Amino acid sequence: MLQQIETKSNDSTSKLGVEIIDVNLKEKLPLEIIKKIRSAWLEKGVAIFPNQSLSHDEFQNFSLEFGSFGDDPFLGGLEEKPNIVEVKRLASEKSSPFGGGWHSDWSFQENPPAATFLLSKIIPPIGGDTLFANTQKAYEDLNDEMKIKIENLKVVHSAKLPYADDGFYATETEKRSMNIITSKEAKKEQIHSLVKVHPETQKKGLFINPVYTSHIQGFNEEESFLLLSKLYEHMTQEKYIYRHKWKENMLLMWDNRTVMHMAEGGYDGYDRLLHRITIANS
Repeated sequence: MLQQIETKSNDSTSKLGVEIIDVNLKEKLPLEIIKKIRSAWLEKGVAIFPNQSLSHDEFQNFSLEFGSFGDDPFLGGLEEKPNIVEVKRLASEKSSPFGGGWHSDWSFQENPPAATFLLSKIIPPIGGDTLFANTQKAYEDLNDEMKIKIENLKVVHSAKLPYADDGFYATETEKRSMNIITSKEAKKEQIHSLVKVHPETQKKGLFINPVYTSHIQGFNEEESFLLLSKLYEHMTQEKYIYRHKWKENMLLMWDNRTVMHMAEGGYDGYDRLLHRITIANS
C-alpha cells in the first residue's frame, strides 16, 4: 500500500514525503490501515494521496481519523461545512498567492494544529507548487555550539503580520476571492520554545518561521533578528526542501510539528482551488 518517495535536490534528500496508493479514502478504513498511514506520515512529515475525488463529507471523515478539527481563527469556512476552507484564487485575480511565505500553520496558537489536510480541486497547468522544509533535519544538522545556544530559548509568535487589522491582508489593495478575516485579535502573542520536541516521535525540531515568529524573548531587536535570520537561512537550504507538484484530486496531509511550508505562484491567468482542514494537536 505504501510507496515511499525520496525527494532529491543537489544530490541530497529532504527526507520528506511518502506517497500512499491503492487506498480508497471514500470508504471508512480499518484501524490497522489508519495506523500504518499515521506511522508513515509521522516518519516522512508529508503524506500524499493521489487520485482521491472526495465529497466534503468524505474529506472530513478521513481527516477526523487523525484527531478533532482545529481552530482556524482568520479564515472563513464553507457555509455548509465551516471546518473546510477554500484556498481559492481566480484567473482574474492580481493578488499574491495565499500562504506565500514560509510558515507553520497557526504557530501563534497556544496549541497549534498537528496536521493540515489540503485537497486539490482545480489545478493550473503551470506553477502553484507547495514547498516543505524539514525542521527536524535542519535542527539535527546544527553544530553542537548552536544547539547549546538555542536549546532553552523562547520565541514569541503572533499573527499580526498577515492578519491584524493593519496587517498585510487588511491593507492590500488587490481583491481576493478567499474569505480572509482580519482582526485586532491577531496582535495577541504566544510564547513557544525555539526547539520543540515532537510529542509523538520525540524528535527535536526548530519551531520558528518568518511569518509568525516575531522575536526571541530576552534578546534585543538586532540580536533576535540576526539569530533568527541565520536559522532561517539554514532551514531553507535546498537539501531540506521537498517541492510538491500538484495534480487534481490529490490529497496532502502534513505534520506542522515536522515541517514548515510555503505556496508558490506562477499560475496567473488560471483558476486554482483547494480545500483545507486543520486537525488539532491532541
